[in-house]
Amino acid sequence: MKDYTNKLSIKQWAEDDRPREKLLSKGRLALSNAELIAILISSGTKEESAVDLSKRILASTQDSLIELSKLSIKELSTFKGIGPARAVTITAALELGRRRREAEALTKKTISCSRDAFEVIQSTLADIQYEEFWILLLNRANQVIRKVNISEGGFAGTIADPKKIFKIGLENSASGIILCHNHPSGNLKPSDADLRLTRKLAEAGTHLELPIVDHLIIGDEKYLSFADEGLL
Repeated sequence: MKDYTNKLSIKQWAEDDRPREKLLSKGRLALSNAELIAILISSGTKEESAVDLSKRILASTQDSLIELSKLSIKELSTFKGIGPARAVTITAALELGRRRREAEALTKKTISCSRDAFEVIQSTLADIQYEEFWILLLNRANQVIRKVNISEGGFAGTIADPKKIFKIGLENSASGIILCHNHPSGNLKPSDADLRLTRKLAEAGTHLELPIVDHLIIGDEKYLSFADEGLL
């Protein structure tokens, strides 16, 4: 049997090393990601402190909060010391962070370049494990009127119905449309289907006087712009 007598719990640490006390005395920026997660899960196990448990969870995702946010409740619960309740707490905290990024992006609604469009849609698509197709509707001032989910697919692709896209655009009196979809693999290279669909929609948009301004492929923190690449 292992001897854990020398293993200090968080309560036995120096006060400055305890996550909650550290946050109160030094502010949130002083804490590492593991320490912030340790506050969420509250306690560890007999074998390891909450911080050590949090470090182990992060290590499984190469210390990436993006990859951590992709773990399901079931996957998080496989870590010893993380039951469903703690897994739900971690997931909820990460979802709040995603929604905060989304809210921040929507306060800047004028689209002047592909990066602006990416910032509006990135938090919506970045952590999804299957493909989704969205559109951003723009007015004459290139401000975002709405962002609309067109379709959800599987791991390999999704279907975007041109009739549905232009119907929504016309109903909202849009002056331009930005197409957006994600590649869960992180590979930003457009598929042949992506290229064909974009050309088809761009041609239809010209006839309808509702132009396709851009098409973004999103992969985690990166994106590819069809307009920037000369693919429109």
